Amino acid sequence: MPRVVLTGAPGSGKSSVGKALAKSLHLHFVETDLLVQARTGTSISDIFMDQGEEVFRQFEFEALVLALKEPLSVLSLGGGAAIPERAQRELKESGAAIVFLDVSLSVAAPRVGFNRDRPLLLGNPRAQWQALYEARRPIYEKLATVTIKVDTLRISEIVKAIKEAI
Repeated sequence: MPRVVLTGAPGSGKSSVGKALAKSLHLHFVETDLLVQARTGTSISDIFMDQGEEVFRQFEFEALVLALKEPLSVLSLGGGAAIPERAQRELKESGAAIVFLDVSLSVAAPRVGFNRDRPLLLGNPRAQWQALYEARRPIYEKLATVTIKVDTLRISEIVKAIKEAI
């Protein structure tokens, strides 16, 4: 089982913090989005476009289950990976510390770069991000064993806060 699971909205720093935390703890870093891409041989945006969100969510769930078996790792979840009930059950049963990286839109926007290819942020990306976050936030909060407001923190400070909390 992974030692730490990072969850949160796009732009919260899950990948950057996850890599730094894994290095600091001398653990492997695993990212569900990268697992999906490696297993399918295609990009997430192409899966969305060619096969639809439902197919992507199935791939994402399979990647989550696989990643939860990775011993002593830091796992970064895609923003929607923890949302389905079955994923929440898997996460709770894993026994890992689940860290919610809480970020505001004003901080996430430059990180996400709303001009990039993000299937769920098409149309009005800022409004879409805000709607997704408001819908997902209660789940992130419910699952979390640790919540860190990351807006004003550097990666090193977030890593330190996580290490102190777990």
